[in-house]
Amino acid sequence: MKLSRPVSWFLLAFGVWSWCIWFTFVKNLIKDASGLAFDSAGDPTAYFWVHLLLAVVSFLLGTAIGVIGFRGVRALRREAAAGTAAEG
Repeated sequence: MKLSRPVSWFLLAFGVWSWCIWFTFVKNLIKDASGLAFDSAGDPTAYFWVHLLLAVVSFLLGTAIGVIGFRGVRALRREAAAGTAAEG
């Protein structure tokens, strides 16, 4: 299957965006002082574990989607370079 240039770039951007958003979320989750992520003894709560799991899954999916986009962009560039070399 061949991805178009806009789709490839969108997937790559989505992967990067996912990492930026979820990395920031995890940093904030670890620093949480509201009592949601950690109880009064400093132990992680169910809220912490559920949201950490969501972040890990999002990192994995963002990485997979970003890799697909990166491969699409790279394939399009190789194809364009081969087309230029064939013309010249």
